[in-house]
Amino acid sequence: MTGEASTDATDAPAAQPLLRVVSGNPTPEELAALVTVIAAASSTDAGVDDESDSNGWGSPAAMHRAPMPAPGPDAWRQLGRR
Repeated sequence: MTGEASTDATDAPAAQPLLRVVSGNPTPEELAALVTVIAAASSTDAGVDDESDSNGWGSPAAMHRAPMPAPGPDAWRQLGRR
Protein backbone atom coordinates (compact mmCIF):
# COMPACT_ATOMS: atom_id res chain seq x y z
CA MET A 1 0.00 0.00 0.00
CA THR A 2 1.79 3.04 -1.18
CA GLY A 3 1.02 6.59 -0.11
CA GLU A 4 -0.10 5.72 3.42
CA ALA A 5 1.60 7.32 6.41
CA SER A 6 3.41 4.96 8.69
CA THR A 7 2.19 4.90 12.29
CA ASP A 8 5.11 2.84 13.53
CA ALA A 9 6.59 3.95 16.87
CA THR A 10 10.12 3.88 15.45
CA ASP A 11 9.30 6.72 13.04
CA ALA A 12 8.25 9.12 15.83
CA PRO A 13 10.82 11.69 16.97
CA ALA A 14 12.41 11.11 20.35
CA ALA A 15 10.59 12.90 23.16
CA GLN A 16 12.54 15.29 25.37
CA PRO A 17 12.77 14.24 29.04
CA LEU A 18 10.59 16.18 31.44
CA LEU A 19 13.23 16.16 34.19
CA ARG A 20 16.99 15.99 33.99
CA VAL A 21 19.48 15.59 36.84
CA VAL A 22 22.36 17.97 36.18
CA SER A 23 24.42 17.35 39.30
CA GLY A 24 24.54 14.92 42.18
CA ASN A 25 23.47 11.32 42.37
CA PRO A 26 19.86 11.13 43.68
CA THR A 27 18.48 7.85 44.91
CA PRO A 28 15.38 6.35 43.28
CA GLU A 29 13.40 7.37 46.37
CA GLU A 30 14.52 11.00 46.03
CA LEU A 31 13.59 11.04 42.35
CA ALA A 32 10.19 9.54 43.15
CA ALA A 33 9.57 12.22 45.78
CA LEU A 34 10.54 14.95 43.32
CA VAL A 35 8.28 13.58 40.59
CA THR A 36 5.40 13.31 43.08
CA VAL A 37 5.79 16.94 44.19
CA ILE A 38 6.00 18.23 40.62
CA ALA A 39 3.00 16.16 39.53
CA ALA A 40 0.93 17.40 42.48
CA ALA A 41 1.90 21.02 41.83
CA SER A 42 1.05 20.79 38.13
CA SER A 43 -2.31 19.13 38.75
CA THR A 44 -3.67 21.97 40.91
CA ASP A 45 -5.48 24.81 39.21
CA ALA A 46 -3.71 27.94 40.37
CA GLY A 47 -6.17 30.23 38.59
CA VAL A 48 -9.18 29.28 40.69
CA ASP A 49 -10.42 31.94 43.10
CA ASP A 50 -11.27 30.37 46.41
CA GLU A 51 -14.09 32.70 47.39
CA SER A 52 -16.23 29.85 48.68
CA ASP A 53 -14.37 29.94 51.99
CA SER A 54 -14.59 33.70 52.40
CA ASN A 55 -18.37 33.92 52.20
CA GLY A 56 -19.12 30.82 54.25
CA TRP A 57 -20.75 28.83 51.46
CA GLY A 58 -20.14 25.16 52.15
CA SER A 59 -19.04 25.79 55.68
CA PRO A 60 -19.71 22.87 58.04
CA ALA A 61 -21.45 25.31 60.38
CA ALA A 62 -24.01 26.00 57.64
CA MET A 63 -25.25 22.41 57.98
CA HIS A 64 -26.58 23.07 61.48
CA ARG A 65 -29.87 24.70 62.30
CA ALA A 66 -30.03 28.03 64.06
CA PRO A 67 -31.53 27.78 67.53
CA MET A 68 -35.22 28.50 67.88
CA PRO A 69 -36.19 31.84 69.40
CA ALA A 70 -37.29 31.98 72.97
CA PRO A 71 -41.00 31.29 73.32
CA GLY A 72 -43.19 34.28 73.79
CA PRO A 73 -45.51 36.62 71.99
CA ASP A 74 -44.48 37.25 68.38
CA ALA A 75 -41.58 34.76 68.61
CA TRP A 76 -42.44 33.48 65.17
CA ARG A 77 -41.36 36.83 63.67
CA GLN A 78 -37.77 36.14 64.71
CA LEU A 79 -37.62 33.03 62.50
CA GLY A 80 -37.25 35.09 59.33
CA ARG A 81 -34.53 37.39 60.66
CA ARG A 82 -31.53 35.13 60.45
